[in-house]
Amino acid sequence: MFAEWGDLDGKPVFALHGTPGCRLDRHPNEDLVRSTGARVITHDRAGYGGSDRHGGRAVADCVGDVVAVADALGLDRFAVTGGSGGGPHALAVAALLGDRVTRVICNVGVAPYEALGDDWLAGMDPENVKEFGWALEGEDRLARELEHEDEKLRETASVDPSAIFEQFDLPPSDKEVLAREDFAQILRESIVEQTRNGVWGWVDDDIAFTQPWGFDPATITVPAQVWYGTSDVLVPPAHGEWIARTVPGAVVRLNALGHLGDPDADLVESLAWLTAAAG
Repeated sequence: MFAEWGDLDGKPVFALHGTPGCRLDRHPNEDLVRSTGARVITHDRAGYGGSDRHGGRAVADCVGDVVAVADALGLDRFAVTGGSGGGPHALAVAALLGDRVTRVICNVGVAPYEALGDDWLAGMDPENVKEFGWALEGEDRLARELEHEDEKLRETASVDPSAIFEQFDLPPSDKEVLAREDFAQILRESIVEQTRNGVWGWVDDDIAFTQPWGFDPATITVPAQVWYGTSDVLVPPAHGEWIARTVPGAVVRLNALGHLGDPDADLVESLAWLTAAAG
């Protein structure tokens, strides 16, 4: 399933959601999105929301779904961006579909597990370390634990969405974003939707990140930006540093904030750059 936001006559930008997530993940201010002149397209990646599961998938397997949505909308060329767990998927689209991609942004995306090795978990909040530890143990353990996590997440979101990361030691900038009522409403919607058919998208994402991705970020030839924050405890800066070193010609956009950045300013800046290319 997919959705469109912003200026429906504007330049197309695929925005790939994080882990977990769904097509309802977007900036809450539709007027602000529309003012950028971007036609923002979101979709449920495999196993999330209304999309079927693709068990055992690699990160690269997302490309076929993007092609299917783009073809259904009659889009020959488009930009792509992905945040957090969506970052590697955006890189996959740029690497494997470069003839149709105008520009790409990887925003606070994780690096390949095999690239950082023992340092992949360094600097992550203990809650994230625990989750990826389950992923390394295998699908059965991970699915069982994420079912419990999903129950808690849904319960918390129904009462106070700002508290969904209450067990994490987030920087002040992330807590400020989570405290915003407009973002709380998005969280209420997306948390219910993202796992309505189970936690399998979440499970498959976590496992895919720790396995070979099915493409090499070093083969990306389209203009690229890599965004990350020095205070991020969900995806530590070492991940962004590796991606920036590896993607040829990537422009680094660094800030001192956490995982959620400055969402209003970031939206305008990112969509302005993504839509500046002809396509």
